[in-house]
Amino acid sequence: MASLSLAPVNIFKRGADEEKAETARLSSFIGAIAIGDLVKSTLGPKGMDKILLGSGREGSVTVTNDGATILKAIGVDNPAAKVLVDMSKVQDDEVGDGTTSVTVLAAELLREAELLIAKKIHPQIIISGWRKATQAAREALREAAVDHGNDQVKFQEDLLNIARTTLSSKLLTHHKDHFAKLAVEAVMRLKGSGNLEAIHVIKKLGGSLTDSYLDEGFLLDKKIGVNQPKRLENAKILIANTAMDTDKIKIFGSRVRVDSTAKVAEIELAEKEKMKEKVERILKHGINCFINRQLIYNYPEQLFAAAGVMAIEHADFAGVERLALVTGGEITSTFDHPELVKLGHCKLIEEVMIGEDTLIHFSGVDMGEACTIVLRGATQQILDEAERSLHDALCVLSQTVKETRTVYGGGCSEMLMANVVTDLANRTPGKEAVAMESFAKALGMLPTIIADNAGYDSADLVAQLRAAHMEKKSTFGLDMTQGTVGDMAELGITESFQVKRQVLLSAAEAAEMILRVDNIIKAAPRKRVPDHHPC
Repeated sequence: MASLSLAPVNIFKRGADEEKAETARLSSFIGAIAIGDLVKSTLGPKGMDKILLGSGREGSVTVTNDGATILKAIGVDNPAAKVLVDMSKVQDDEVGDGTTSVTVLAAELLREAELLIAKKIHPQIIISGWRKATQAAREALREAAVDHGNDQVKFQEDLLNIARTTLSSKLLTHHKDHFAKLAVEAVMRLKGSGNLEAIHVIKKLGGSLTDSYLDEGFLLDKKIGVNQPKRLENAKILIANTAMDTDKIKIFGSRVRVDSTAKVAEIELAEKEKMKEKVERILKHGINCFINRQLIYNYPEQLFAAAGVMAIEHADFAGVERLALVTGGEITSTFDHPELVKLGHCKLIEEVMIGEDTLIHFSGVDMGEACTIVLRGATQQILDEAERSLHDALCVLSQTVKETRTVYGGGCSEMLMANVVTDLANRTPGKEAVAMESFAKALGMLPTIIADNAGYDSADLVAQLRAAHMEKKSTFGLDMTQGTVGDMAELGITESFQVKRQVLLSAAEAAEMILRVDNIIKAAPRKRVPDHHPC
C-alpha cells in the first residue's frame, strides 16, 4: 500500500505540460530577460532602430525604435515575456512614453533576482526587500520633482524641454526644436482638457520633415463632389452615416423576375424616387454641407449640386468621428426629425493644396482648440515613425499639463533613486538588504545602457555620475551629445514626473509578479478532428 502511495500520479490531460519550481522560474527569467535584451539597444538619445518586416505578400516594413511598437509586432510564446509585452502596452496607453525604459528595468530586476535565487535567497524575501526599495525610490523621486505649474513662463519652458527630451530618442531628434514647438503649441491649445482627439495628424509624402507645420482648424483628406461649391462661409454641416446609392436592391440575395425591360426601368425609377425623397429629407435640415461616411452615388450628388449643397463622401470613420467632435455636430443615420439633429458649424470650408494633393480645410470650428499637424517626409516609413514619435510627445505633454511636476532626465533620476535605495540597504539588517542592493543595481543599469548605446565608456561615465551625486550634485546626469556628465537643469533635459513614476511602479510590479511564479502549466493542445464534410 505504501509503495502505491509514492507512485507519481499525473492529474493532467494527455498532452498537458508542467514546469515546476526552479525550471519554471528559470524559464520565466530567460523569457523576460530576452525581451529586455531585445529592446535595450533602442534606449536613450543614441539608441538604434529595428526593422520589423511583416508577413504576407506585401511584407510591410516598419523602421522604429519605439519599445511598444516593437513588442506589439513580435509574437512571443514565453508567458513571462508576454507579461512584459502587456506591461509596455499599458505604459504606452497610460503615459505614452517610457515603454523601452519600463521593459528594460523589469528585465534588469529579474536578471538580479536570478543571481539572488542562485544564492538560495527565497523569492518572498527578495519581494519584501524590493517593495521597501520601491517605496523609498518613489519618495526620493517625489522630493526631487520640481513644480512650475503656477509660473506660466517657466512651465512653458518645462513643456518645451520635456518635448525635446522625449523627441531626442526618436527619429525626429535632428529637428526636435521644430517639432517640440509644434507639439507644445498643439497641447496648449487644448487649454488643459487633455483631449488628444482634437489634434489631428495628417501624413503627406514629399518635402522634408522640417516642412511639417501646425494648422489651426481641421483638414479632411477627401474631395468635394462634382459641380458643387468649393468654398463655403458660415457652414451648417450634417454629418451622416447612411447609404446614398440607387443602383442596389436592398434585400440582399433577392431575385426579381420581369417579363420586359420596361419593368426594370420602373424598378429603377422607383429606386430613384426613393433616393430623391431621402435627399429632400436631408435638405430640410437647412444645411449647406453634407458629409457622409459612405459613398454618395451620381444621382444624389447631382441633386445636392442642384441645391447648392457641398457633399463630401466616404470620409473614413475616424475622420467623421473627429469632425463631429470639432464642429460640435452629431453623426446621424435617420432624417425624419430635423429638430432632433445636432448640426456642426464652422466659419469657412475651402479646398487647399498640400504637395500635389487637394484637401478640405475647415476653419473657425466650434471647438476652438482643434488643430491639425501636417507631417511631410521623403518615405512612408519616415512619416509613420515621425507620427509615432510625435504621438509619444503629445501624450507626455498632455499628462504633464494635468500633473505639472517634472524631474531631470539623462539617468539623473535613476541614479538619485539608486543612491537612496543603497542608503536604505546599508541601514537594513538581514537578507532584505541584499534584495535592496539588487534593486539599486538594476536602477543604475539604465544610465549604463544609455551610455553603452551612445558608444561611450559606460563604466567611467556612471562612476563619475555616482561620485557627482555623492557630492550632493543631485541634478547631474549624462550629457550624451558631449559624452560627459553635466548639469541637467542647465542643459534643459527634463522628463515628466508621471512617466518616471509609472516606469518605476510598473517595472517593480511586473518583476515581482514573475518572481512569484513556481509552476507553469500548459493546457493540452486541442486535437484536430478530421473534416468528413468538406465544402
